[in-house]
Amino acid sequence: MAGLTGTNASAATAQRAAFGTLPDGTAIEAVTLTGTNGVSARIMTLGATLQSFNAPDRNGKVADITLGYDDAASYVTNPNFWGQTVGRYANRIAGGKFTIDGKSYQLPLNDKTNSLHGGTKGFDKYIWRIADVKSGPQASVTMVMRSAAGDQGYPGNLDVTVTYSLDDKGALTIDFQAKTDAPTIVNLTNHALFDLAGEGSAGGIYAQKMTVPATRYTPVNQALIPTGELTPVAGTVFDFTRPRAIGQSVRDGRDPQIVIGRGYDHNFVLDKGATAQPELAARVEDPASGRVLEVLTTEPGVQFYSGNFIDGSYVGKNRHVYRMGDGFALEPQKFPNTPNQPSFGSARVDPGKPYHHRMVYRVSVAR
Repeated sequence: MAGLTGTNASAATAQRAAFGTLPDGTAIEAVTLTGTNGVSARIMTLGATLQSFNAPDRNGKVADITLGYDDAASYVTNPNFWGQTVGRYANRIAGGKFTIDGKSYQLPLNDKTNSLHGGTKGFDKYIWRIADVKSGPQASVTMVMRSAAGDQGYPGNLDVTVTYSLDDKGALTIDFQAKTDAPTIVNLTNHALFDLAGEGSAGGIYAQKMTVPATRYTPVNQALIPTGELTPVAGTVFDFTRPRAIGQSVRDGRDPQIVIGRGYDHNFVLDKGATAQPELAARVEDPASGRVLEVLTTEPGVQFYSGNFIDGSYVGKNRHVYRMGDGFALEPQKFPNTPNQPSFGSARVDPGKPYHHRMVYRVSVAR
């Protein structure tokens, strides 16, 4: 496998520009980070969203490998999770309820009987403020926002910072930081959907091969909430400890978990656990183009979603109609419903003890 090495180690650039307006007239900006190796990423202020991520194939042909829209307004008029920063709590909380220090909190139920990705107005729907833009060995943009106490039912004023940094070796690092003035829960991640053949490709993602260094996963009930079990993947369709085509078992109705999720929509328990520095959470390779995506994280889990609910009603970039199997998400995170599952650890954040999650999307080429 070959890396994507630039010709000048300090040539990565960051360019800030207007990116249209929302239906209510709100102006949106975007910052494009560009390396010398054909890799670039555009991040827009709506949702602190990774709006595009361009990478070359083995022949040097560059394609955008993330699903989404060409204009900012479409992210509001036909919303989905296409590259946004999601929070306060990424993934699902059962019944939208949790308790801190004996006090119960109720969140909006925006996923049938659950709260999903922060509620009705999660961080993906906020307009973030650009705090800093830098070019250099790592081109970067830092965006900030405040979630007031009581926002979507969560306690504590939460000040959030997200920094995207791109180097000349194909690594896009995302740093999430948050500090609170009262005990609360936090679980932040990026929700990009990828197709390594290029968004809207005719073949979709099913031939792309994935590896996840996880010997256990968290099975779910009918509401897609983890049961609390940590189930071995060995001998199941969830065994990605060696490269396995995404489409090999995505429709295998013999596994009740596939039936419940309409495919994969499950959290994998990373063997590495929580770590001080980002370590590998998943690797996906597209045999046709040679593009490789590695996801690294400091968090203990990664949610794998195989695009099961993309139903053809979304007309995305380049007027592509997105359908089931047109994109996959790998969301590094704390486990779903951790606030209600003590055995999963803790998502609690206290004053004076800030939250930090660092993740990396690293692209390269298999020759």
